[in-house]
Amino acid sequence: MTTYNEGSPLISAAELHEALGAERPPVLLDVRYQLVGAAPGGPTAAEEYRAGHLPGAHFVELDRDLAAPPGAPGRGGRHPLPDPEEFGAAMRRFGVSADRPVVVYDGAASMAAARAWWLLRWAGHRDVRVLDGGFAAWRAAGLPVAAEVPEPEQGDFEPAPGQLPTVDADGAAAWARDGLLLDARSGERYRGETEPVDPRAGHVPGAVSAPTAENVGPDGRFRPAAELAARFRALGAGERETAVYCGSGVTAAHQILALEVAGLGATLYPGSWSEWSSDPGRPVAVTDQPG
Repeated sequence: MTTYNEGSPLISAAELHEALGAERPPVLLDVRYQLVGAAPGGPTAAEEYRAGHLPGAHFVELDRDLAAPPGAPGRGGRHPLPDPEEFGAAMRRFGVSADRPVVVYDGAASMAAARAWWLLRWAGHRDVRVLDGGFAAWRAAGLPVAAEVPEPEQGDFEPAPGQLPTVDADGAAAWARDGLLLDARSGERYRGETEPVDPRAGHVPGAVSAPTAENVGPDGRFRPAAELAARFRALGAGERETAVYCGSGVTAAHQILALEVAGLGATLYPGSWSEWSSDPGRPVAVTDQPG
């Protein structure tokens, strides 16, 4: 069972329910998103939101609000970091202010919510937390759900980008040689057995496989901090400076969130595999994880 403390980047459904009764409750951002591998033919994230969400939560469209449009192949990947001014304008419409807490959530495992958490932290917001277990945990606790879509608000948040570290492709290559570069995708994608969306299969040479899915339990909640710390330390985190990539910089933010829960830090490679694999000048490895 995960326990929380005041400095944790996570918040439980019960804690959030209590916080919503405060004089100045947190802004709620619903970041449900269909990641790679989602079953076709099901409801879209926006449809799921309209069917039911936390009361007062604003729906955040990841492709529109949390990323810039994809650039040229080999530059920026599928989800480049958003333009700070456009990101700030979107967050202000959702009521985000510098002195008001923000809680982000998605369907369950926080894979998409972590992108919003990381971006807000990167842009300088000091009080952002992730609802552990997401909407599923809220429903499981029997807490109220709304279908009404809130009106746009007017926050005052002004981004100051660069408050969390990032690295580019050259830096990721150096990190794989001299530090610890974690690949947050599934083991199958890391090994090059399959590649459902990007140009080439495999991984950055020297990167270590650390699938993001292993950060959470079957209910979508994060594993206890001690378990996460043991997992990442076994991979070399803590002893070596750590950077993380995934397919397009979304689930890598989840890895950084898990590392923070574990009391460790990491740098994000935003372009990730979608950028690396689309540059024919970048080498690709398809062997098993280095020992």
